[in-house]
Amino acid sequence: MTADASSRQHSLPRAGLAWAIYEGGRTPYVILVMIYVFTPYVVTTMIGDPVRGQEIVSRWSQYAGWIIMLAAPVIGTSIDRIGRRKPALMAMFLLLVPLMASLWWARADGTGLSVQTTMVILTANVILLTLSELLHNSLLVRAAGRESAHIASSLGLSFGAFFALSALVLVALAFALPGKVDWSFVPARPLFGVDVALHQPERIVGPIAAVILILCAIPFFAFAPDAAPTKTSLPAALRSGATDLVKLVATLRGHREAATFLLSRMFFYDGMNAIVIYMGVFAGGVMRWGALEMLIYGVLLTLFAVIGGLMASRLDARYGPKRALQIEIGMTFLGLIAELGMSPDRILYWWIRPSPGAWRVWEGPVFRSLPELVFVVIGLFIAAFVTAHYASSRTMMTRVSPPDRMGSFFGIYALSGTATSWLAPTFVTLGTAYFHSQQGGLATLTLLLAVGLVGLTFVREPGTRK
Repeated sequence: MTADASSRQHSLPRAGLAWAIYEGGRTPYVILVMIYVFTPYVVTTMIGDPVRGQEIVSRWSQYAGWIIMLAAPVIGTSIDRIGRRKPALMAMFLLLVPLMASLWWARADGTGLSVQTTMVILTANVILLTLSELLHNSLLVRAAGRESAHIASSLGLSFGAFFALSALVLVALAFALPGKVDWSFVPARPLFGVDVALHQPERIVGPIAAVILILCAIPFFAFAPDAAPTKTSLPAALRSGATDLVKLVATLRGHREAATFLLSRMFFYDGMNAIVIYMGVFAGGVMRWGALEMLIYGVLLTLFAVIGGLMASRLDARYGPKRALQIEIGMTFLGLIAELGMSPDRILYWWIRPSPGAWRVWEGPVFRSLPELVFVVIGLFIAAFVTAHYASSRTMMTRVSPPDRMGSFFGIYALSGTATSWLAPTFVTLGTAYFHSQQGGLATLTLLLAVGLVGLTFVREPGTRK
């Protein structure tokens, strides 16, 4: 085969590019709404009590986790029998867009959406995003082709990081920074009449995420191919999927290393995910940051997450995926412990200066005190290692799976990620309520990381000695 023919064979078709764009279109909602801007606003401003707010957010995350735990594995194993995916994806899209946009009416003064209604919307969005991701992922090979699937998959992640970073920077420059800095490239006042006093910069991220999703959905629904229709009814497909799920899990028999790894992963994966989700809520409540600080914090952590993805390949190559995972989980564990010892007047538990001006290190628009800067550095540290663990975990799965059954084992790998999605929120809810502090809630996540880390010690990577 000539070089030109090989290049054509592995180039990404238009349908694959459309699939990747839609993949990236979901990320801004996760970054802006779930993690760094909107949910911290709900906790610190709408609810007004960071401790109670964290408990409420955790409890609703439990509800979402229970539904996803019951629905996602069965849907995942039923997909091939369901046939066409686009009608269901379109229905979910048509629900997601107005729900995202409606967050604009979550006003702090109580004249708009209530806290209860806001949490219902946020929970529904998590469920819809998770289930739509299952259906969307199942169309990857059809859209990109088997030889170019990896290109579309990586490009989707890159698009997601780019769209999310662009949205964070846009909100900061257009709405949060004006009036606070005298920089030539920043408007004197927030654009479009956005009122900072009414917390509109925090509320506008919902409509922005909805617009991005709409723009990214257009090429997908226009150009990406759908699966062929089947004659199987939906109830029959789901029943068969449940049966297949049991058979799929049964394939782990006789594969001790893979089973032990997946069991360990259920704990550390859920703990790592929870750390990412609660980073914004914790930072906003403990450090008392507003919209501008959270936006800049989100930009920095998203950039370091990209660095973490690159770092994983180096760690895997040097130490192997098992040791790399142990390093990544262990470093995240230490980072979380350090972060729990931070507050506006305290650094790492013991260094305390009660005077507000004693920690001032500069007069910039954000992160003016030493505790704030240390908190940001710890967050960057955590973001890099959490992201690296996702890549190393996938690599580790390739080492413990039998080569001739890689597809089935990665099916279990994907479904196991939803089996305990309720566990971390439950721990955080109980810890926050029992200790009456945000630190107490997040401290429970160290248990999940510890259990997963200990479990990894019982996994022997093929090619290594016991």
